[in-house]
Amino acid sequence: MSDIYVPGVKSRFNTEKLIEDLMKVERVPKERVEKDVERLQNQKTYWQDAGRRMSALRDSARLLFSFQNPFNDRIINSQDDSVITGTATREALEQERTFKVRQIAQADRFLSAPLDDNFRIEPGNYVFTAGREEITFNFRGGTLREFTESLNRRGKNVLQASIINVQKGTRSLLIESLVTGTENRLSFKDDAEKLAVASGMMEKVNDSRRPVILNEETLKIPQDSVQLVSVEEGELWAGAGGRTTIPLSPSIATVPGLFFSFEAATEVFSEGDMAVIEPPAGPDIPGPGSVTYGGITVENDSLSITLPQWTAPELPQRVDDLGPIALNFTDGTSARLPFMQDSDKFQSYSYRLQDLTAGKTIASIEVNNRNTHRDINIRNILIYDPKQVGGFQPNNAISTAQDSQFSMDGIDLVRPGNNIDDILPGVTITLKGVSEKPIKLGVEPDRGAIKEAVIALIGNYNRLMAEMNVLTRYDERIVTDLSYLSKEEQDSLRERLGAFSGDSTLTSFRGSLQRAASTPYPTTDPNLNLLTQIGIGTDVRGAGSSTGYDPSRLRGYLEIDEKILDNALATKLNAIQQLFGYDTDGDMLIDSGMAFHLDQIAKPYVETGGIITLKTGTIDSRLDQDTRRIQTLERQLAAKEGALKNQYAQMEGAYSRMDQMSTSLDNFSQQANNNNNSRR
Repeated sequence: MSDIYVPGVKSRFNTEKLIEDLMKVERVPKERVEKDVERLQNQKTYWQDAGRRMSALRDSARLLFSFQNPFNDRIINSQDDSVITGTATREALEQERTFKVRQIAQADRFLSAPLDDNFRIEPGNYVFTAGREEITFNFRGGTLREFTESLNRRGKNVLQASIINVQKGTRSLLIESLVTGTENRLSFKDDAEKLAVASGMMEKVNDSRRPVILNEETLKIPQDSVQLVSVEEGELWAGAGGRTTIPLSPSIATVPGLFFSFEAATEVFSEGDMAVIEPPAGPDIPGPGSVTYGGITVENDSLSITLPQWTAPELPQRVDDLGPIALNFTDGTSARLPFMQDSDKFQSYSYRLQDLTAGKTIASIEVNNRNTHRDINIRNILIYDPKQVGGFQPNNAISTAQDSQFSMDGIDLVRPGNNIDDILPGVTITLKGVSEKPIKLGVEPDRGAIKEAVIALIGNYNRLMAEMNVLTRYDERIVTDLSYLSKEEQDSLRERLGAFSGDSTLTSFRGSLQRAASTPYPTTDPNLNLLTQIGIGTDVRGAGSSTGYDPSRLRGYLEIDEKILDNALATKLNAIQQLFGYDTDGDMLIDSGMAFHLDQIAKPYVETGGIITLKTGTIDSRLDQDTRRIQTLERQLAAKEGALKNQYAQMEGAYSRMDQMSTSLDNFSQQANNNNNSRR
């Protein structure tokens, strides 16, 4: 059926196939150019991928010697993370300290009695205070939930309220301060006080607070300290060597739960600030006198007194004593308070009396400044029960506001919070729990981050080396050696094998990488100047290894022996840093090291206007030319195909007319024959 000719439907001579066959020949130049375009686009992709690998290597190399290099990072290593942890900045010094935590800082958290679901809060002016912060708002009355929502909207990160379902069918109101420390007690005023009592949260008690008044009447100053002790506006000053006693009347019996607190500041002066002892003026000798008679005056001889040679007394030996306060008991014994710390600003100190007095009654407070180079100022001495707030005591205190109390290397410290950043420069410690024994806390280099940075550098080095091997060689074993790649990644690399086999640029770059990994670099450790000495090399197998010949080890890839690297990081960290980046001439600029060398090798390739940019730019120019050539060839092919179609259409038309004429002649001849036959 395919050979049946249907006029107007099918070409008599199959001109479509003839034209297509002719056009195939005509398209050969265009197809060659298109293949060139595809090849150039692939080459551009290969160069771009190689550039990204080079940039990744350069970035990981710069990380090891730049200003933000991990060798300067510090971490906190705690012997017990459940007691104390911390963070350190790059400015922190490498050190180890011993801490003992007696108590952590807490905030007031008060819970009401179980309240009926229908419990309503009366309208009024509700005032809450937490230290110096005051929260005030007018409540129009409503349910517990409406009250907590109103309070939380105004809490300002100072106060928070919530509803707790303690018992089935009832709810309890929890009000808590968000600020820790004894100075930030949670208290209630106005209608808030009424709510606290009505809800069973607080109850009124006799106020046990016993402030110690400091004035000239309450101080007992010995004669030898009159010039060394003074008090003004409730602040006691005890100069170096000064002492005084503050009698307590009546005496204070130690009751469980009582605390003793005060604020203190010190002023330390140097040897040059000590008063210079001048020699005494000596006796006042009267004049010799004279006698006058008859106009004649006779002068007496001057008195002659031989004074002993004056010798300045020796300066007192320096004494440093940060435990100037003691409690005197009615039985004649005493107990010194733990050591303070030097600070030109007032610091708060708080101690549980039960830990100091062994149940004895306190008769007086003694301040004895034994220091020779330190003045002490004391104020706000207070004996109190921390559970009581302004004559009220919580019935259900979930926690009571208190300072953190701890010691560092035997020095007792007190802070209002648990995050403390003013003890060790660059270090913030966080107290989490109480310790029965000292806990070691170390500030050390972040060796984990350093190791990760080194591994990342070697990983990027090997990935780039694999890329160079694939692009410059036709050996398929290069791909099969990369067993860590997926099948899709290996197939992609096979397509690139030998793509730039004749390009000396990449061959030279590959050689530079290998030399950078095997070159010795100067360090301050004469026994460490090669990567192999920290477990990094093309073959870091142990001596005597019998794994046999491995051609992949000759392709320039680096291996890491983690045991050797870990040991080197633990013992030779400074030299390792210099091995990767070192300022050899002291000009504050890195000028040596493996990482620095890799950065210098990759720089001319990946920088703006570098070799990769030039390569891809050249390809882009050729692509533009070939694209324009393809467009020209497409126009020519379209014209050629149009011309062929027109010619064959004309041929078909001519043949059709000839066929019609032949048919007409045949019909005419047939008709003539028929006429002749009919005449016969």
